Amino acid sequence: MNIRHSGIGMTSERTRLRMVERLRAQGIRDEVVLAALAAVPRHIFVDEALASRAYEDISLPIGFGQTISNPFIVARMLELARSGRDLAKALEIGTGCGYQAALLGKLAREVYSLERVAPLVSRARVTLRELRIHNVKLKHGDGSLGLPEIAPFDAIIVAAAATHMPQALLEQLAAGGRMVFPKGARDQRLCLVERGAQGFTETVLDPVNFVPLLPGTR
Repeated sequence: MNIRHSGIGMTSERTRLRMVERLRAQGIRDEVVLAALAAVPRHIFVDEALASRAYEDISLPIGFGQTISNPFIVARMLELARSGRDLAKALEIGTGCGYQAALLGKLAREVYSLERVAPLVSRARVTLRELRIHNVKLKHGDGSLGLPEIAPFDAIIVAAAATHMPQALLEQLAAGGRMVFPKGARDQRLCLVERGAQGFTETVLDPVNFVPLLPGTR
C-alpha cells in the first residue's frame, strides 16, 4: 500500500474535518477523540480504489475477509473506552488495517494491538511507520488470549464479535479499566465492561455488525 499524504477533495484535511463535524452532530462528545480523528488520515488505510469513500460513514473491505469499521463506530468505541481519562496502556484486539490503533496512539501512552492475519500486521506496520506513530506496537497472535505478559490495560477494544468475552481478556483489564466489544452472533450489540472493586459490570449498548472473533492465527 502506498501512503498518500496529499490528495484532492476526498483525501484533504478539509474532508476529514467535515467527517469530524458529522460525528459531533451524531453525538460524539469527547473532543480528544474528535481531535484524533481529525489528525489521522483515514484514506491511507484503505486501498487506493476506495480512498474516495474513506470519509463516508461506511465500513470498507481491507482484504482477508476483514473490514475497516465506519467512522462513527470507531469514534463511539474510543469514546466509551477512554471515558474522559488519560490512558496509560491500551490493548486492541483486531488490528486490521491499523486505523483504530493509530487513533488509540493519540489517546494512550502505550498501545498494543493484536491481529491474527499476518499480512494485515505487515501492512499496518508499514502505514504506522510512515505516519511516524511510534507508541503503537503491533503483534501477530490470537486475540482471544490477549497479552498477559504486558497486562493490565486501562482500556481494551475488541474489533470483532464474540458470543461472550474471553476470560483471558477480562483478567487483563486493570482495576477501573473499561473494555468495549461487540457481543453476539447475528444480532450483535456493543457492550461496555467495567472492572470495579466488586467485580465486572456489563452495559449493553448500540446494535453493531462486526466480523467474528476467531481463535488461532493465519
